[in-house]
Amino acid sequence: MYEVTVEAGFSSGHYLRNYHGKCENPHGHNYKVRVTLHGAELDASGLLLDFKLLKHVLRPVIDRIDHQMLNDLEPFIELNPSAENIARYFYDMTNQQLSEMSAGRVRVKDCTIWETDTTTATYYE
Repeated sequence: MYEVTVEAGFSSGHYLRNYHGKCENPHGHNYKVRVTLHGAELDASGLLLDFKLLKHVLRPVIDRIDHQMLNDLEPFIELNPSAENIARYFYDMTNQQLSEMSAGRVRVKDCTIWETDTTTATYYE
C-alpha cells in the first residue's frame, strides 16, 4: 500500500448541542485538517495521487465551511458539529470525489481534525 497526506486549514464557528459547558455557546476555531489517502497501485507517473490534485479535491470541501457557522450548514443542522463529526464529514466528502476521480484506485485512509494545537479527532473505516 502507498499513502499520501496533505494538510490544510480553515476557520469556522460552531456550538455544541446537548452539551453543558462553555462549548454550548457560539465560538470559533482555526481548524487544521489532515487527509491521508491510500491505495495499492500508482498511476502512470508513479504517483498515488498528485499532491496538487489532492489539495484541489479538498478545496471545495473547505470553501463550503470556511468562515461559516457550521450549525447553519448541512449536515450539521442536525448533526452536532463536533471535531469527530467534522472529521467524518471531510472523510466522506473527500472519498466521494476520489471515488469518481480514480475509479476506486485511491481511497481516504483517515482524516484528522485539529480543533486546537493540542486536541484532535480522527475518523477512519
